[in-house]
Amino acid sequence: EVLGALTELRQEGKIRIAGCSNETCWGVMKSLWTAEKHNVTRYETVQNNFSVMNRRCENELAQVCRREGVSLLAYSPLGGGVLTGKYNDGIPADGRFAAYVDGPPRQRMMAARFLNDRTVETTRRLGEIARDLDVPLPALALAWSKQHDFVASTIVGATSVAQLNESLVASDLVLSEETLDRIDEIEKAIPNPMTEDGLRRL
Repeated sequence: EVLGALTELRQEGKIRIAGCSNETCWGVMKSLWTAEKHNVTRYETVQNNFSVMNRRCENELAQVCRREGVSLLAYSPLGGGVLTGKYNDGIPADGRFAAYVDGPPRQRMMAARFLNDRTVETTRRLGEIARDLDVPLPALALAWSKQHDFVASTIVGATSVAQLNESLVASDLVLSEETLDRIDEIEKAIPNPMTEDGLRRL
């Protein structure tokens, strides 16, 4: 039904392509199979959380994207702001998660998912690499994300011009194999720093 409705919208010129969000590998493949079987519009892109501290897409979804011609639109490439480094010394009053930590259960769960000892330590170590390269930490994180061949684009948010300018450095930044290896070493030392299952239980 969903793909049928999207097909009608595309035929009417109201959408150009269709995509899904927060979908599993199985869900993407099921949708592609359904689209082929019923000759309806298929998903061309999947919008999932993907960052240097949440690399799960590399394990399975990346293969689906490559082999089936589906692009990843990565959201939260800065880990909800954690990968800017502003949470390294605690939660600032103007930080996104300042209200979350004392909020309703879902917000507290989200804060714990993005902001914990493992994500902060990952960010600190990435900060050392950024300093060695003389680039802003957000630019390093964004460059890492966009350098994957299955990533079409990344969704970036900023609350100030200064933040935006730091992120824009990533547009021309290409990370060397040596730098990518250093980032991989952090992942080996602190695998999957973001928790994954908490929100699904609420």
